[in-house]
Amino acid sequence: MGRADDPVAARRLALQVVQRLRSAPGVPGGFVAYFAGGCVRDELLGLHPTDFDVATSATPQQVAALFPRSRLVGEAFGVVLVPMSEGGPGGAKGKGAASAQIEVATFRSDGVYSDRRRPDSITFSTPEQDAQRRDFTINALFLDPLAPPEPGSPVNGRLIDYVGGATDLAARVLRAVGDPHARLAEDHLRALRAVRFAARLGFAIDPATAAAITQHASGLTGVSRERIGEEVRRMLSPAAPGWAPGARAAAVHWLTRLQLADVVLTDAPAASPECSRLAALPPSAGFPTALVAWLLDRHLGPAVASAQASLEPPRARRLITTVRDALCLSNDETDGLTAIVQVHHALLHAWPAASVAAAKRLAVRPGFAQALAVVATSAPDRAQAIASRVEELKVLGPGLAPDPLITGDDLIRAGFRPGPLFKRILDQVYDHQLEARISTPEQALSFARELAGPSGV
Repeated sequence: MGRADDPVAARRLALQVVQRLRSAPGVPGGFVAYFAGGCVRDELLGLHPTDFDVATSATPQQVAALFPRSRLVGEAFGVVLVPMSEGGPGGAKGKGAASAQIEVATFRSDGVYSDRRRPDSITFSTPEQDAQRRDFTINALFLDPLAPPEPGSPVNGRLIDYVGGATDLAARVLRAVGDPHARLAEDHLRALRAVRFAARLGFAIDPATAAAITQHASGLTGVSRERIGEEVRRMLSPAAPGWAPGARAAAVHWLTRLQLADVVLTDAPAASPECSRLAALPPSAGFPTALVAWLLDRHLGPAVASAQASLEPPRARRLITTVRDALCLSNDETDGLTAIVQVHHALLHAWPAASVAAAKRLAVRPGFAQALAVVATSAPDRAQAIASRVEELKVLGPGLAPDPLITGDDLIRAGFRPGPLFKRILDQVYDHQLEARISTPEQALSFARELAGPSGV
């Protein structure tokens, strides 16, 4: 797909590709070339896409001949990446000039999907046949950007619709192209794509399509966990411009309603189908935070009825391991998930009685801000009280996380024998520092000698 930061520039670069294909030398009338798929859908919705795909009658070899620096990334499926810049085809650009990789695909019909992911074979075909092999009607639209728009059209160009996608867009309905059972049998991941599109756009799912998704829900077990995880990341990622309000909660609603959630997460049966914590998160909350909110909703029940509930450590460890494997989480994602769950539990149970030092240590732990956002979804008053306390701690004594007054090297230089007590001594010295009981290296070293006793030096 062609991406540029500026949607106007992205469209202009994709238009240049269409123009070159349509004026190909030695080809009477040039090749047929249209904008295709999501960019057409988004323009019809009044959005401003930065990704543009081009569909054409030119074969991959013919596209490559017109754009010498292009890459045949999916020749077996008729896909070529064409580097474009505002200086023209080829990818070279001046400072500040927009550039993009435009995905150009040959019109095709697909053969059998024996691996439930990709067709075993393709046949180069016509625009109408190409539309028929796509997943959903709203993604099977073409636009001729060089033709004059029809009267009253919201887009600059002539819409080409073989499957009723424009009607479904107007009705805000997501519908499979043709037989929904056939579309899902080709690639069961389309069930999750349906959820993602419906949630992001605020669309309903056509009843026949929804029924087919539910019937084929168990088919997701045959889809790679990497692909499932990537779809869930997209559903739970921070809201982007154009997303419908509450898109993440809507995605979880559809996953639950269509009997996909248990297959996706492979965890224990949900305690509740509600997703009140997830719905209450700020749109900017990141993926691990949203995933924690969803897990708490599933396993603890509605937030209003369990404001003080959290995942106990043993249960949390088991659940995190399950979800890590189910979604193929990266090490960083797993660490983030773990940190948020642990701090969330501490904020609900340890924070009220925490000493100044313990509260300061907790306030600077990884995942604190994210865990506090989750607390706010079920206990907003408590979250506000915690946030106020943190502001007080910031100006109390040396602040939240001052540099230690002494280190292990200082203890060794002072004649301390390294051993198991080292960490305990340093921790207690630092706690005294956090609570402003000591404020100089000399006081810290003196307190360390008291803690070590005669045998520790």
